[in-house]
This record gives sequence, C-alpha cells and structure tokens, in this order.
Amino acid sequence: MVFSSLIFLFFFLPAVLFCYYIVPQNFIHVRNTVLLLFSLFFYFYGEPRLIGMLIFSILMNYLFGLSMRSTYREPLLILCVIANLSLLGVFKYLNFFISSADSLFGLGIPVPDIVMPIGISFYTFQALSYVIDVYRREVPPQHDPFSLALYVSMFPQLIAGPIVRYHDVNVQLAVRKHSFAQFSEGISRFLFGLSKKVLLSNVFAQIADGVFKYAPSELSAAGAWMGAIGYTLQIYFDFSGYSDMAIGLGKMFGFEFLENFNYPYISKSVTEFWRRWHISLSTWFRDYVYIPLGGNRCSPARHIFNLLAVWTLTGFWHGANWTFMAWGLYFGVLLILEKKFLAGWIARLPSVLQHLYALFFIVIGWVFFRSDSMGLAVQYLGSMFTSTVPLNRFVIEYLLRFWPYLLFGVVLSAPVFPRLKSTRIWRVLEFPVLAVLFTLCLMRLLASSYNPFIYFRF
Repeated sequence: MVFSSLIFLFFFLPAVLFCYYIVPQNFIHVRNTVLLLFSLFFYFYGEPRLIGMLIFSILMNYLFGLSMRSTYREPLLILCVIANLSLLGVFKYLNFFISSADSLFGLGIPVPDIVMPIGISFYTFQALSYVIDVYRREVPPQHDPFSLALYVSMFPQLIAGPIVRYHDVNVQLAVRKHSFAQFSEGISRFLFGLSKKVLLSNVFAQIADGVFKYAPSELSAAGAWMGAIGYTLQIYFDFSGYSDMAIGLGKMFGFEFLENFNYPYISKSVTEFWRRWHISLSTWFRDYVYIPLGGNRCSPARHIFNLLAVWTLTGFWHGANWTFMAWGLYFGVLLILEKKFLAGWIARLPSVLQHLYALFFIVIGWVFFRSDSMGLAVQYLGSMFTSTVPLNRFVIEYLLRFWPYLLFGVVLSAPVFPRLKSTRIWRVLEFPVLAVLFTLCLMRLLASSYNPFIYFRF
C-alpha cells in the first residue's frame, strides 16, 4: 500500500485517523496502541508473508536495548550489530553474493529464492540507532515493548523513511500534544508531497523509463541527457514527495519528524548536495559509522579511507548491485577531491558556474543509480558524451509533450514554496491551491495505474 494509492487515501487513512482521534487525548497509550495496530496492518497488507521478520527484529532489538545496561554491554552491542546486519545481509544481499561468486568463479551454487522484506533497510537502521543510543547512554532503554514496536513500525516512515532516530522521538512516544494547527500543517505537507509524487515524479518517470528502455548505442547525446535529467527530477520528486507525506502524516498524529530534504539541487558543490539530500541517511552514517571510524580527526590517509568506506557502504545500502556500490564510491571520490583539493577553486567560481558544476556531477551519478549493470552505465555515459547517433525523434516529442512539467520541475526544485508560504496572500490561497492539487492528483490516479515508488525497493 503506497501513500499515493486510492485505497490508502480513502480507506486506510480515514480509518486510522477516526480510530485514533476517537480515543481521548489523555489516553496516549491507547492512541499508541491504535497506531501500532494500524501500522502492523499497513505492513501486513503489503508484505503478509514477512511481517514476522519485522516483529522478530522489534523483539530482538527490544531485548538488546534492555541488555545495554548490563556488565557485558560492549560484546552484546557487537552481537546486536552482527545480528541485525546478518538479517539484512541474508534477505537483501545473499542472492547477489551467490550470483556474483557464480559468475566470477563458476562455482555453480544454486541461488536461493529469497524475498526481500519491504523497508528492511529502513527499519533495521532505526532499530540499530535505538540500541546504539541506549549503549551510548543518550537515551534510557525502552521498557515498554509496544512503544518500541511503534517507533520501529510506525507506518508513515516504515517503508521508505525518513530514518527516524530514537532520541528524536522517544519523548514524543510517551508525551505529545495534538493541535488543530499542527494537524492542518500535516494535511498541507501531505498534499504537497502527494502532488510532487503524482503530478511530477510520475511524469518524469515516463521520460526516464522511455529513454532507458533503449540500448545506449541507440541513443543520441541529446536523448541520453534527456533520460538522465528526467531521472534526476523523478528521483527527487519521488523521494522528497514521499518524505513530505511521511512528515505530514507524522504531524497528523502529533509527531515531529526531522526534515529529510532541503532543496538539494540548488547546491553549489557535491559536499553541499549531501548535506541537503536524504539527510536522515547521511547523518545516520555520519554518527554511527564515519565518526566511530575516526571521522576527520585522524591522518589524511585514514580520513580518505573513512570517506571511501562510508560512501561505498552508503551506495551498497541502496541495493544489491555493483552499480549502487559504484554510485557510492563515485560520490566518495568527489567528496574527497572537494575536501582535499577543489574547495577553494570552486568557491572562486561565479555562483552560476558553481551550481552547474554540482548539477553536472549529480546527474552523472544518477546514471549509475538508474542503470541495471555497470556495463550499461558505462555505455550510457558514453552515449551522453560521444554518441554519433542522429537526434532521436522522441527528444522532440518529449519536449513538446512534457515541457510544462520540466519547467515546473526545475522551478520547484528551488525553495519557491517556502517563500510563497511566508507571504500574506498564502493565507488566502492555501485552501483553494490544496483543493485543486488534490483534485488533480485524484484525476491522475483514476486515469492511470502507473504509480511507481523508487525507494520502496530499498
């Protein structure tokens, strides 16, 4: 069940809101129970065979959290990390490692039929952050298993994030206020996220899928660039739209989740881009991997190693494919170059050139992310820069068909909405604008079944 589906909008969400708010506010534990039951149903609806995996992860980390006050907390933390990463490795990466070994060494090992649980990367990282925070004594262990279960499985952020850190919501699990203003803000945020997804991302997906279905050798340079730019816009409006919807849903239930995107395509460097893109994942790796490895408080060689290790892992977190590892390594190398050699040079460039520099390398990176194999990624990049194929006919067709969406995509990638929201006229325009956007989303959803969510596979 995705947030942009009719069954979610007209059945699940009204039902959970009704059952939640019919309970008096003083009975927060009952409200939490309602939210937990609906969250488990939400997951069961999409992954009925593997909901036991989610429950097992919750119970396992609940017990590990309690054990972080024991004498043997250090070895128990190591065991906790191994156990969580082992589950993630088996369900997400085992098939990849076996098939890679077979192709490299001709071992002939049969590849097991393992189905990856939806959202396992997100809820595993959330559970790990809880246990590590308890180990560091940043938060007390959660003695109520149902509260921890709600933290891990809360449906707004269960499937595709943002990765909510336990120390950011542990107080809210027990005490939180609900207000009409917060609820209204949540609806507004949800509808803007829904509009990003349905009205923009789905359109850019048509461009990207339409181009990437061709063999790279069939693409002109303009066609290849159109596909890469289409995917660049698709993944931003897909994932930031989902994060907006998750944050908005959280507000409807009294939770305040941290921002996950901060207009990353206005960045002037790759370093700045990663401060603005998927903030919850970047900060997770920073706090739980990069800093424990030594961060930048070490020798230059070790600092480079730390960056490469973290960004290779960041890429591999996204999926079991060499292309994701290459994508992470690619950005790791760019970050090292900027930090060690290019920062001063970039700062001296005119602002426009700084933006173009960052966008150029960001778009190149998304080609690795979108490609099915390293070979196709390299060939596609070759078409972008060296293709001798005549201009593809679809380039003109897509430009004539989709130019308004491309224009809106470029404009809305900048912080236009916050500026509009700060004006007095927005108080008058907000309701009619939201009503129109919701109507357009419903029309689009009723007219088409094409509604992909990129980050659901992670």
